[in-house]
Amino acid sequence: MKEVIVSPSPHLHSSLSTRSIMRDVLIALAPSIIVSVLIYEWHALGLLAVCVLTCVLVEWLITKFLFKRPSTIGDLSAVVTGVLLALNLPPSAPWWIAVVGSIVAIGIAKMTFGGLGQNIFNPALVGRVFLLVSFPVIMTDWTVPDSWKIFDSAVDAYSGATPLGIAKEGLLNGMTLPEIFAQNDFSWKQMFYIQVGGSAGEISALALILGFVYLLCRRVIKPTIPLTIVATVAIVSGIFSAVNPDVYTGPVFNIFAGGLLLGSIFMATDYVTSPMTTKGQIIFAVGIGLITMMVRYFGSYPEGVSFAILIMNCTVPLLNKYCKPARFGKEVKNG
Repeated sequence: MKEVIVSPSPHLHSSLSTRSIMRDVLIALAPSIIVSVLIYEWHALGLLAVCVLTCVLVEWLITKFLFKRPSTIGDLSAVVTGVLLALNLPPSAPWWIAVVGSIVAIGIAKMTFGGLGQNIFNPALVGRVFLLVSFPVIMTDWTVPDSWKIFDSAVDAYSGATPLGIAKEGLLNGMTLPEIFAQNDFSWKQMFYIQVGGSAGEISALALILGFVYLLCRRVIKPTIPLTIVATVAIVSGIFSAVNPDVYTGPVFNIFAGGLLLGSIFMATDYVTSPMTTKGQIIFAVGIGLITMMVRYFGSYPEGVSFAILIMNCTVPLLNKYCKPARFGKEVKNG
């Protein structure tokens, strides 16, 4: 009689691996990295190098000496965390800020929970929010590009605030939004291409959208979460701006300004910290969009994407439990 070997599920296999997925994410981030290097030159390169090296080193040390198991740095997840953290930092941030943020991101937000696949919060965002709360002056010291010359190494720049910060400060000083926009020459073209201050990864919406398209083509992510976040922000800001356009910023400004695209494309879609089902992902994304706009309109911080994603990360276990897919073989009643 022939011996039959029976093994438990799953039986379907895919060519995808953690390393290949992380490699695709790095490729998708390449346009944003290139833009940040062109604008901020060695400042951006320095932050990227420090963040990536620190993240990889911390994960290797914890895996080897605390977990005492084979190294996991080969899956490139620590590299992705380092790149995302660097792109969320002000380009003028000192090197030691990058080191502290990387230690918190990997050592606390990731490895404390057991490593990749077990963390409940996005590591890069935990590192960024920790730095923002601990070192608010450094984390809000932005450098705004004044001119961009691809073939000229001389890039003029001046210190200033992000468009969201300028808008909030102007409103607090009694100005109206039309006055603020006219004074600062804000336009959708300006925010779509370049020329807007902010973290190294959010100064070009076009670069982020190119990365989004690449991830969709490679089927690394689904469009559900990013598009739902953007749609929620557009609807909420559209309603508020229609009620009082002198006080509340509109959809175009809120979509292109700040870290909305960076967060919704590259961090809200994290496999580990986002819901598994489409229904859960929609609820998750709507929550992120709503919280983001509430912080932007009524909070003390001009930006709310990072806080919104981390808050909704907390709800993922409940969403996964509530929004379960139908079990295979279960009878579904029609009507």
